[in-house]
Amino acid sequence: MVLGDDLHPNEFYRFHQTLKGCDLIAVRSCRELESRWLDLLQEMHRKPVFPVGELPAPIEEIEGDEWRGSEAIKEWLDGQKRGSVVYVAFGSEATWSQEELTEIANGLELSGLPFFWVLRTKQSSDDSKLPEGFEERTKGRGVVWKEWAPQVKILGHGSVGGFLTHSGWSSVVEGLQFGRPLVLLICYNDQGLNAKLLQQKGAGYLVPRDERDGRFTRDSVADSLKMVVTGEEGATYRIKAMEMKELFGDTEKHDSYVYALLEYLEGNISRNL
Repeated sequence: MVLGDDLHPNEFYRFHQTLKGCDLIAVRSCRELESRWLDLLQEMHRKPVFPVGELPAPIEEIEGDEWRGSEAIKEWLDGQKRGSVVYVAFGSEATWSQEELTEIANGLELSGLPFFWVLRTKQSSDDSKLPEGFEERTKGRGVVWKEWAPQVKILGHGSVGGFLTHSGWSSVVEGLQFGRPLVLLICYNDQGLNAKLLQQKGAGYLVPRDERDGRFTRDSVADSLKMVVTGEEGATYRIKAMEMKELFGDTEKHDSYVYALLEYLEGNISRNL
């Protein structure tokens, strides 16, 4: 393990030290999804492990009609066929090399599917660029949105039929809350573990990469999208995602996990006074 230096300790070292020093571990998860791993975590660290639920978006955010200045997005989505659009977003921290961004863009183009791509940039000369002519060639069929977008609202729109995501857990929860099948294109950190769990559960499909160098291609992106969103083989992912909606969309169930943790904390505080 690389520890860094005294002023800048490695983040994994800090995480390890925090786990050692805490009295309990709270995890954004639920027993319905991964009880085995929660039990293993408790056994490994020999301290209470409390799942706090998946923390899905609140009902008020889902059911409200307000798009907060994003009416143009809603208008475009309203004009698409039900379940046809690929929503593409990789979070605010994910960064792709020029080669990777080019393959993603060309994969979207090759898929022939309608898409709405939220492409966050830092507005600097170091940003990777879209392939020349990409936006012109896909105009009408696809949108590249370079500003903030209301992800929960978009995922909840009936025209969205799939979600190309980096597998960050917040995005995973929001996608499955609406029963959207996931196409997983990991970037870094914990995303590989998230993607593996989702693939094991049948709720997500991991874009294939070259085992020798870890690269993915435009063809692997296009084929993955077509299979999951419209293909016969991908029906299993679409069905499983809708099944997962029952779990991830159950706000009362997830709230109960939070209440259980609060009850435990209140009881322990009272005993220690």
